[in-house]
Amino acid sequence: MNLQETDFYRWSMETAEALRMGHYADVDMQAVALELENMGASERRELINRLAVLLMHLLKWQYQPGIRSRSWELILIEQRREIQDLLEDNPSLKHKLETKLSKAYSKAVLKAEKETNLPQKTFPKECPYSIEEIFLESFYPK
Repeated sequence: MNLQETDFYRWSMETAEALRMGHYADVDMQAVALELENMGASERRELINRLAVLLMHLLKWQYQPGIRSRSWELILIEQRREIQDLLEDNPSLKHKLETKLSKAYSKAVLKAEKETNLPQKTFPKECPYSIEEIFLESFYPK
């Protein structure tokens, strides 16, 4: 086993220091490249997961109007702002929104089904909200 596998924090600190010092021969560039790719993938997964939570709450808002609550409204606001922050920090993820929307929506439907006890067929097969609506703070589906 190598240090990357046994003590990731130490490996990352030592690797960063080696890069700063210009000791490139001491650095496993393939491992660094892989870690950078993983970091990018992590940001993409966070976008999908936050979008799924937002979509799930939009579905709950729409399909359970009798039990809407202030906490649901606050979750919608919070998730919209968290996604906006994520996109500000990672602007290249903006072009992934359209392509990742269906993946996030399918997760949202499963979450909504679980939390509402409504059958999956209750919810549309495709996301009924546009990207613009999803991020519009004043949008609450009827």
